Amino acid sequence: GLYIDAVCKGFDDFPDVPDAIRNELNLRLQKEGIDALEKQLKDLDPNYHKLVDKANPHRIIRALEISLSSGRPYSEFRTQQQKKRNFKTIIIVLEKDRKDLYERINSRVDNMMQIGLLDEVKSLKEYQHLNALQTVGYRELFGYLNGDYSLEFAVSEIKKNTRRYAKRQMTWFRRYKEAVFFDPQKQEEVIKYINNRIKV
Repeated sequence: GLYIDAVCKGFDDFPDVPDAIRNELNLRLQKEGIDALEKQLKDLDPNYHKLVDKANPHRIIRALEISLSSGRPYSEFRTQQQKKRNFKTIIIVLEKDRKDLYERINSRVDNMMQIGLLDEVKSLKEYQHLNALQTVGYRELFGYLNGDYSLEFAVSEIKKNTRRYAKRQMTWFRRYKEAVFFDPQKQEEVIKYINNRIKV
């Protein structure tokens, strides 16, 4: 969602962040985990805390960097004002029935496990402290490999956290007043809508 905003709306202006603050937050992530940083963000910027992907340490750390270095909530810098763009944007969201979507997510996770996700995570265990590996799928299996819980529980957590992520994505896209939602199976309707918009 943030990448789409950057392309369609342009970037907000943020202050520079001292390396010391960034380094300290990354060190805390390694030592205390993402939950401690999430709690701090909730205290400093409850508005952005409601929106941020709680499983994404990059987003949480970025918000904390700005809040701590500026003394102002990160959300105050997110103007959400449309910058002048030299192109037209057509926003289409493909929305499946929630029950079907969740079944597909669960099936996808099972398939990922069958084709070697656990082996992949094992090969990356020594790098588990890196931000890039604090994501859904890796984080839960690192917990299993570290003896925190069973493999069955880890897989169930991957499914649960992926479903939550999908739900947050749809909440994000509903913010776009110009977005039009389609069933993924109705491809002809999508094409017709695009053609009509292009002609305007």
